[in-house]
Amino acid sequence: MATKRQKNVWRGEINDIIRGACGGFLFGIPLLYTMEVWWIGSLVKPQLMMMAIAFMFIVVFLLNQTEGFRKRRYSWQAYQATMDTVEAIAIGLACSAFVLLLLRELTPETSLEESLGKIIFESVPFTLGVALANQFLGDTRNSNTEDQTTPQKNSATKDNQIELYATFADVGGTLIGATIIAFNIAPTDEISMLAAATSPLWELAMIATSLLISYGIVFQAGFSDQQKRRQQKGIFQRPSSETIMSYLVSLLASAFMLWFFQKLTFSDPWTMWLDHTLMLGLPATIGGAAGRLAI
Repeated sequence: MATKRQKNVWRGEINDIIRGACGGFLFGIPLLYTMEVWWIGSLVKPQLMMMAIAFMFIVVFLLNQTEGFRKRRYSWQAYQATMDTVEAIAIGLACSAFVLLLLRELTPETSLEESLGKIIFESVPFTLGVALANQFLGDTRNSNTEDQTTPQKNSATKDNQIELYATFADVGGTLIGATIIAFNIAPTDEISMLAAATSPLWELAMIATSLLISYGIVFQAGFSDQQKRRQQKGIFQRPSSETIMSYLVSLLASAFMLWFFQKLTFSDPWTMWLDHTLMLGLPATIGGAAGRLAI
């Protein structure tokens, strides 16, 4: 019994961390594609770093007093809010450092002070997103539990219509979310800079990261009636196939936005299209995952 209880505690803790990290990605990914923040972080003084951490702590502590990234709340509110604030800052720092490494803005040649400056300044929106995780797309699974079951008397034709509707709804939600997040990033020079510094190995890492974050937001973080999401009908309605399908749709949306802003032309080689599209594909995929939850 004790072992089972301990496993449940660890499972709940892991789910809380995943939820917080996904909230951080939803909130903080656009700023990670801003070169001005890279430059500020590379030149910032240690005093400003400490001020940024203090600012994050105060704001996140106040947010954790009311909501936070955990599903469960405790009676010792102030103590738990303090512990959650420390954990939220740690999640924000870890996520921003990971993405900066993925984007090659942190390399073994980067000095320690410059690395810390970039990580801390980029972690501010990430940490706020962690603290706001439950407020982004809260779980509503208890509101209409009777809607989670599908009547058994539907005809085959009606079932096919439901599947097509669900599939088109997912595609539409993905396109809307991807456009909202990536539209402001597509016309910037950051995509070209990042694409020029990438390699096939890092592109594979970008693909894997995009798929994992998308899966985590929709099927693991506990946002927006996750159980009902798993039961929803559709042509690609298994978690793995839906994640891959939405990623491909997000890549198509990314390529279109890059062409729309004349960052890519039909005379450019396909490798250039691939590099640029994959770079924009990460924020577009995160936006697409949020869009699917919102429908």
